[in-house]
Amino acid sequence: MKTIYFDNNATSRVAPEVLEVMLPLFSELYGNPSSMHSFGGQIAQMIKKARQQVADLLGCDSSEIIFTSGGTESDNAAIKGVIEANPQKRKIVTTRVEHPAVLSTCRELETLGFTIVELGVDRQGNLDLDELKERVDANTAVVSIMYANNETGVIFPMEKIAEIVSGSGAVLHTDAVQAVGKIPLNLSKSKIDLLSLSGHKLHGPKGIGVLYIKKGTRISPFIVGGHQESGKRAGTENTAAIVGIGKACELAAKFLDDENTRVKKLRDKLEEEILKTCPDSKLNGDKKNRLPNTTNISFEFVEGEAILLMLDKFGICASSGSACTSGSLEPSHVMRAMGVPFTAAHGSIRFSLSRYNTEEEVDFLIEKLPPIINRLRQLSPFVNKK
Repeated sequence: MKTIYFDNNATSRVAPEVLEVMLPLFSELYGNPSSMHSFGGQIAQMIKKARQQVADLLGCDSSEIIFTSGGTESDNAAIKGVIEANPQKRKIVTTRVEHPAVLSTCRELETLGFTIVELGVDRQGNLDLDELKERVDANTAVVSIMYANNETGVIFPMEKIAEIVSGSGAVLHTDAVQAVGKIPLNLSKSKIDLLSLSGHKLHGPKGIGVLYIKKGTRISPFIVGGHQESGKRAGTENTAAIVGIGKACELAAKFLDDENTRVKKLRDKLEEEILKTCPDSKLNGDKKNRLPNTTNISFEFVEGEAILLMLDKFGICASSGSACTSGSLEPSHVMRAMGVPFTAAHGSIRFSLSRYNTEEEVDFLIEKLPPIINRLRQLSPFVNKK
């Protein structure tokens, strides 16, 4: 049975071109990039090229790119690194809809005496910038607000946020794991101080990420014991993955137009047909202000896990929320923050596409999903069957 994959916000397939450049680093090109000999030196040059490829996608200087093990480490390092570098400030501002990598870090710091402010969102998943202005003050060390939500795809107005935060003296960090490679970025013209991204969300390998650190931003080293990554993250580099994420970023830049035209058109078709053919279904999140590949739809009186299990029988992969929280039986914290009714929050499904999806796959989902929803509604004790 063919796998039809609509769960790209959880992870994405490694592009063949990425695998091709990575493979030699597992075999003949095994040198240590820190070695003095030319055998290791050629690996150092490959890392230098990858750093530039990432910088080109982000629109920044290559010296501002630090390689990490992934988005979670980047988020942790950004928040904790800033507060360690600014010990006199004891406040962190974030949102209720952040990825657990940010929320869990902030809540851990709250137990250590830091003041944590979690900004709310409206029914469409949008922030109230006036509330942000009110809550950021001279005691705020870092503001951590995601660029685009991983469950709904809603894009936050980061440049407006950056203007507000820069005027307060706080450092602005954004988890851009879902945004990078899907929408254009130019950090050289932005007041964003720190930005996290992850390789496996843009057709690169797992276990590699990036923390962008704008020149002049004060942040403490997060792993010590060596000179690597400008002294910020010690340890011998994960060379194959670094070269892989570099190539993935190069490809993402080439496919940005495709992401925002063909992929968006497929997403819109999928969404419109589902809403039309499945009664009591509703879009979660701002219809216009979101990523081109993502849709999140609630199906009233149906359990999301049951929908996913029945889709899986046809080889269709989707998600009921963040992959990092999918083991929980509780409704998504994002849906709760948006005020989605309990009967709909439990039946929320995220479909996230990529450049590898086809119209035939979308048509297959549109064919199989309505009968699944109808069958589950017939089994539901909450539906009036008269």
